[in-house]
Amino acid sequence: MKKKNYCAYLFIAPAIILYAIFFGFPIIVSIGLMFFDYDIINLPIYVGLKNIKKVFTNTDITSVLVNSGKLLIILVISHVVIGLVLAVFVNSLGKKLSTVMRTIIYIPTVLTTASVGVAWKFMFNTDLGAINYLLGQIGINKVPWLTSSKWALWAVVIFSIWKFVGTPFIYYYLGLQNIPEGLYEAARIDGANKFEIFRKITLPMITPTIFMVLILSFISYLQCFDEPYILTSGGPGLSTTTVTLQIYKYFNSGNMSYASILSIFMFFIIIGITAIQFALQNKWVNYDLE
Repeated sequence: MKKKNYCAYLFIAPAIILYAIFFGFPIIVSIGLMFFDYDIINLPIYVGLKNIKKVFTNTDITSVLVNSGKLLIILVISHVVIGLVLAVFVNSLGKKLSTVMRTIIYIPTVLTTASVGVAWKFMFNTDLGAINYLLGQIGINKVPWLTSSKWALWAVVIFSIWKFVGTPFIYYYLGLQNIPEGLYEAARIDGANKFEIFRKITLPMITPTIFMVLILSFISYLQCFDEPYILTSGGPGLSTTTVTLQIYKYFNSGNMSYASILSIFMFFIIIGITAIQFALQNKWVNYDLE
């Protein structure tokens, strides 16, 4: 029995070693750098809790945290809801048409964010962009999508929904495909309408899928970086700067201490929210019906 255990440990050893080098070691170093002034060039200088106090009393960081919170709430809700609506709609179509629609909805997720982000940046252009041109055709004035703090965040949201909603959509679609058709037939025989069927059969049956989408969405959009970086670079001002984008700015400017503080802060926030979601899942996720 012990020999078998040794063999198992040998097989998983490479993965554990790589994980320790590329994940475990950086986390330990980041925790250490929280208590030092370090700019890569000069030797680290121990300063205790000074950097932590500076970071969390900085009004810019407050704005960044608010931006991240707004994006998190808007993007999670929109992706969870829109993905589900699209999946239910496509699932109700015929086989050939559903295949076409699945392809159209999912294609943006496999395109590189940088390339389509540049295209969307041109589309959001106030004077020459296609979006404002189309809005003008229906009598709506030009919207300063990327140059106004009021609209820039919504530009990020619109782009994110277009780019990434295909992922929750495909999860929901696969979940809907696993619901036995006999349940729907029995409900129709009993006289249930479409809304009742959705509320009492479809929704309970896909709660495990909804839970998975929520977990993945929270983790993903707490770390929102690509969309604001490509479209607005965090501007105008700090109106679209997220925590991860701020970490990048600190890292890029050589302020490793502040970058480490925000990184560890995000690490514990993600763990905390994920733990809360798992603790609450028994109250609404129904695995018995799967």
